[in-house]
Amino acid sequence: MMLSDSMNKALNGQIANELFASMTYRQMAFEFDVMGLKVFAAKFQSQADEEHDHAMRIAKYILDSGGNVELSALDKPQSGYKSAQAMVEAALASEIKVSKQIYGLMDQAESEKDHSTRSFLKWFIDEQVEEVSTMSDLLQLVKMAGESNLVLVEQRLHELMKTETPAE
Repeated sequence: MMLSDSMNKALNGQIANELFASMTYRQMAFEFDVMGLKVFAAKFQSQADEEHDHAMRIAKYILDSGGNVELSALDKPQSGYKSAQAMVEAALASEIKVSKQIYGLMDQAESEKDHSTRSFLKWFIDEQVEEVSTMSDLLQLVKMAGESNLVLVEQRLHELMKTETPAE
């Protein structure tokens, strides 16, 4: 089975998107750490690892499908966020953006009648539902608590993280 050149290129682009998302989460984790929000920092480090794993999953699929992985340069992630809420809002926006990127890949796979890639991408579509939901929930908690009560959100986030199952 061979990927089309256009699908191979698009999947390589998604590797870059996932790696950029990983770097963005990592930068946010460092900023949460500086703010003294260690649980937020741990959550965002975990998210960074998950995005990196997504990139590696795509790379493995490309290689297994007879394609070539070509990494590209990444932009510097944003830094200097003004608040925890601003970071969580940016994380949610990033998850929505990644969801749209995955949908674009699925649309391309469907138009190319690339059944293998469609099957592969289904996992990512399901995963993005969870990612958007998780960030939406966290944003709601941050907004309800307000910046002055983020320690309460830290406690809640710590409890939620204990019950999370690791990504496949």
